[in-house]
Amino acid sequence: MLSPFRSFSSLFATTLIMVLGAGLLTTYLGLSLAADGVEQLWIGGMMSAYYLGLVVGSKLGHKLIGRVGHIRTFVASAGVVTASALGHALTDDLQIWIVLRLLVGTGMMCQYMVLESWLNEQAETNQRGTVFASYMIVSYIGMVGGQTVLSFFPELGLQPLLLVGICYALCIVPIALTKRIHPAPLHPAPLKILPFWRQVPQSLTTILMAGGISGSFYGLAPAFAAGSGLSTKEIAVFMSATILAGLLAQWPMGKLSDKIPRSRLLRVNSALLGLIVLTMATLPVTGPLLIGLTFCFGILAFTLYPLATALANQHIDAEERVALSATILLTFGIGATIGPLIASGLMQLLGNSMLYGYMALACLVLFIRLQRVNYNQKMAKKMLSQQHSSDYQVASGDLVSSPLAAALDPRVDEGLVQQQMRDDISTEQIPETAVEQDSASDSDPTLSADAAAPGRDHSAVKPG
Repeated sequence: MLSPFRSFSSLFATTLIMVLGAGLLTTYLGLSLAADGVEQLWIGGMMSAYYLGLVVGSKLGHKLIGRVGHIRTFVASAGVVTASALGHALTDDLQIWIVLRLLVGTGMMCQYMVLESWLNEQAETNQRGTVFASYMIVSYIGMVGGQTVLSFFPELGLQPLLLVGICYALCIVPIALTKRIHPAPLHPAPLKILPFWRQVPQSLTTILMAGGISGSFYGLAPAFAAGSGLSTKEIAVFMSATILAGLLAQWPMGKLSDKIPRSRLLRVNSALLGLIVLTMATLPVTGPLLIGLTFCFGILAFTLYPLATALANQHIDAEERVALSATILLTFGIGATIGPLIASGLMQLLGNSMLYGYMALACLVLFIRLQRVNYNQKMAKKMLSQQHSSDYQVASGDLVSSPLAAALDPRVDEGLVQQQMRDDISTEQIPETAVEQDSASDSDPTLSADAAAPGRDHSAVKPG
C-alpha cells in the first residue's frame, strides 16, 4: 500500500504552494500598511474581509463543485485569487484593497473545499487520520515558509506580491496533472446553529473565541511587531515561531486530550493563554522573552480549535457530524470576522499592545463561559442522580393490583377495562367452587392471559 504522502503527493504539493502564497500575502499586507502609517482599523478591516470571504466561499464552493467539478472549480478560484492578489500592486485605495481581500478569501475557501473534500472521499478508512494529519503538517509548513520568504525582502517592495502571484499560479499545476479519479460532487451541508449551540455550548463558544484570536493574530500581529520596533527579518522570526509552535503542539495536545477530559483541558488552556497574552499586553517584553511568549501563545491558541472540535464530535451522533462541521466552520468564520475589527479598534484607541489586551479579554470571557456551562452541567447531573437514587417507592396496595389502576392509565382501552371490571364483579357473585374451576382453567396455556392481567398495558389490544 502506498504511503499517504506518495498517494496524495499532487494534492499535498498544491496545498504547500498555495498556503505559502497565502501566508506571505497576509503578513506582507499587514507590514506594508503599518509601514505606511495606516490606521489599525483598516488593517483589521482587511483581515475581517478575508474571513468574511471564507464564510461566503463555504456556500459558493458547494455550488461550483456541484456544477463544474473539482478541478475546474480549483482552477477558476486560483485565477480569481491570483488576479486579486496582484491587484494590490495597481492601487493604494484601501477600500479596493478590502474588496480584493474579500475575493481572495472567497476563492481560497473554494480551493480548500476542493482539496479537503477530495482527501476525505478518497482516503482509505485506515489511513484517513494519517492523511489529514499530513495535510495539516503541509499547511503549517507552507505558512512558516511564507514568513521565512518574507525575510528576504526587507524593503517590502512589489517583489513579494509578484511571488504571491507566482505561488497562486503554480499551485494549479500539480492538481491539474494529477492521475487520481475525480471525487463525487459535494452537496450542501445543513446548518443547525441553535440546536448545536444548546447541545455543545462549550465547544462552539471556544470555536467562536478561537476564531477571533486567530484572525486577530494573523491580521494584526505583524503590525504589532513592527510597532514594537522589530525589523522585517525579526517579524518573520516572530510569526514563524508562533506558527511552528502551533504545528508542534497538535499531536501532543491530541494525545493529552485522550487522557484528560477535554472540557477541563479547554478551561486550563484558556486560563493559561489569558495569562500569557495579559503579560504580553502589560509588560514591555522584547528579544528572546518575546519569542518565548509567542511560542507558548502558539501552543495554546492554535490548539483551542481542534480541542473544541473533538469535544463537539464526542457528544454528537455520527449522522449529525456533517451538519456539525458546517456549523463549526461558520462559527469560526464569524469569530475571525469580528475579532480583528474589535482588536484593531482597541489598538487605535488605546495603543499597540491592545492586540493582546483584546485576546486577554476574550480568554476571560471564554473561561467564565466554560466554568458556568460546566457548573450547570454538574448540577443537572447531580439532580438527575438524586432522582434516580431516591428511596421513595410506590406502595403496592389494592389500587395497584386492582382493575382501577388500569382504568387510570391513559394508554389502556377504556371499553376493555370496563368489561374486565364487570367480569370481576360477576366473579365475586359466583360460588366458591366455580371460582376454583375458573382458576384452574386460567392455568391452561392455550388460553389468552391478556384480559386476566389488570396490571398489563392493553394499548396494543384491539376490541373484538
